[in-house]
Amino acid sequence: MSEPVSQPVTDTDTDTDTSADTSVDRTAGAAIVHQLEALGVRRAYGVPGESYLEVLDALHDSPVEFVVCRQEGGAGFMALAEARLTGVPGAVLVTRGPGAANAAIAVHTAWQDATPLVLLVGLVPVADRDRESFQEFSLTGWFGSTAKRVLTVETADRAAEQVAEAFAVAGSGRPGPVVVGLPEDVLVQRTARPLAPVRPVAAGAVSAGQLASLGALLAEARRPLVVVGGDRWSAAASRTLTDWAERTGLPLATDWRSQDLVDHASPAYVGWLGYGRDPVLADALDRADLLLFVGGGYGDVLSGGYTGGDPDAVTVVVDPDPELRGHHRRVDLHLLADPSAFATALAGSAPTGAPRAAGEPDPDWTKRLRAAQRRFSTPGSTTSSDPGHGVDLEVAMGLLAERLAPDAVITYGAGNHALWAQRFLAHHHVGTLLAPRNGAMGFGVPAAVAASLTYPGRQVVSVAGDGCFLMNGQELATAAAYGASPVILVADNGQYGTIRQHQERAHPGRVSGTGLVNPDFGALARSYGGYGERVSRTADLAPALDRALGAGRAAVLHLDIDPAQLEPRPPA
Repeated sequence: MSEPVSQPVTDTDTDTDTSADTSVDRTAGAAIVHQLEALGVRRAYGVPGESYLEVLDALHDSPVEFVVCRQEGGAGFMALAEARLTGVPGAVLVTRGPGAANAAIAVHTAWQDATPLVLLVGLVPVADRDRESFQEFSLTGWFGSTAKRVLTVETADRAAEQVAEAFAVAGSGRPGPVVVGLPEDVLVQRTARPLAPVRPVAAGAVSAGQLASLGALLAEARRPLVVVGGDRWSAAASRTLTDWAERTGLPLATDWRSQDLVDHASPAYVGWLGYGRDPVLADALDRADLLLFVGGGYGDVLSGGYTGGDPDAVTVVVDPDPELRGHHRRVDLHLLADPSAFATALAGSAPTGAPRAAGEPDPDWTKRLRAAQRRFSTPGSTTSSDPGHGVDLEVAMGLLAERLAPDAVITYGAGNHALWAQRFLAHHHVGTLLAPRNGAMGFGVPAAVAASLTYPGRQVVSVAGDGCFLMNGQELATAAAYGASPVILVADNGQYGTIRQHQERAHPGRVSGTGLVNPDFGALARSYGGYGERVSRTADLAPALDRALGAGRAAVLHLDIDPAQLEPRPPA
């Protein structure tokens, strides 16, 4: 696995020295911004509000760039995307009431996806609480069940400290969202309290005894399967785990929308589990007699609604969360470590040799799964044989794959359009896939904008559905404002395709509530100052892709799709 252009960093990767910051007199709003600087935050995303004017004023002179977005949901998704790319918890700034409500989708996504996010919410003045004042709401009541912690800054002296605490909690254990309330009148109060020191995030560790126990379990397995997922991965951790799997003959699968955690060129990589998965790999999950989860666990989507997998299979979980939230199955061995700590242990004293069993092991287990994965992920001919109308998405993904750089960042939201992208687009580096594991529509476009801002020299391509695109398509304005240049392919079939598919199964011939009427997405892109083009025939797609990828600015290709093209064809 070659070294990527960049790799995730942690919130301790900052050159800011807070030790001399002992006698600065500033507002609480300024202290919050200075603490963000000390925490290594490069960008904060948000929509401005009068409830946090002091924070906005401090950002005026700050190296932290405030990216002004067009809707709080889009801002939250951008912050989530940057968190996954850099390892630093994403920072979002929104105002009270309606602003916080719009941002709730990002909090839910961060919670279910285990991504570190800090949502800073301007609040009504303390003196106006509990009076049904303008845009007042209950911060804890709204977010208490979908955030790791909900904090409110009550005094200026604790403002920086509580922001530092929020970032530490968001990134520790099983990462997730933390919400911090900023009362308007507290933000203008002054404080001379120094900034809080940056709290390191514990990585956990694996003892020699635990490694020996893992080795013994692997030695007894006939059909082991390693499943990797979650956050807190680095390029080095991925490379070490992949090398270990290749040496020992272990098959490496990934959780849903975690496909970038293993180089797809590795002979150990056997595909991904979740919606749209290869039936061969689903069968392998059922047949495996040992499951080793690294960075995640046995959950709903991975297992097809908690139905996949042998309940008697030996189960090992490597996860820094002592509660193992999201894992619902037996646990024979729990290694309390993040993927990097586990990889370090493997590199230093890894279980050696191929898995062996008291009975006869399956010698071709990994090779068969690898061959099936290759068949499943290889698109057919680059010319369509489908007599239907519009662009053939399988051909489109094949043409796109030929043009992608090895470190290109791929994003998509939720919907059937993603089935083609996740099946046919390969990944070779950690941090090259941004997609919501909670199935949130509207994620792909803002994630692509954030990726382009984070890594302006890299290809960023988003595959969107017509329904998904229009949920946050307004963030093309943000792309234009800040010079982001993602290329977005919009698959337009004039419907909410996933729901239509379920509808046809449950109520055949009774389509209801899933039809859409769409604009010309290419013309919409041009109206924002980007490149836009509409493609209605497969034969016209290749040159259109070249024009969009070479545009040097945000580009949208509007692909007309046959409404009957609801999912990819079965592998040949």
